[in-house]
Amino acid sequence: VQLVESGGGLVQPGGSLRLSCAGSGFTFSSYSMSWHRQAPGKERELVIGFTSDGVTINYADSVKGRFTISRDNAKNTVYLQMNSLKPEDTAVYYCKVPVLRLWGQGTQVTVSS
Repeated sequence: VQLVESGGGLVQPGGSLRLSCAGSGFTFSSYSMSWHRQAPGKERELVIGFTSDGVTINYADSVKGRFTISRDNAKNTVYLQMNSLKPEDTAVYYCKVPVLRLWGQGTQVTVSS
């Protein structure tokens, strides 16, 4: 049972990135998924949450209108599309299956010129 994130990297302010999170070892389509992030010296926070029926349930005000979440159950993958990135979006991004308390290993996103 695991989650594996990918797609992080260095991007300039105003740029975009798409993160992926692939799940295995469980019935992916049956569970809600969420993305979280942790910046240096800060607590981990919820970025955006997603239910198994495709309805976004929650998101941080700081990412409203810039970040979207989607999922492809056929690929056991959830995505985080990040647009108009800002330096304050710099963090390690994690996906999570809240009900299973299952976290991925994280992927670093750095927004800098």
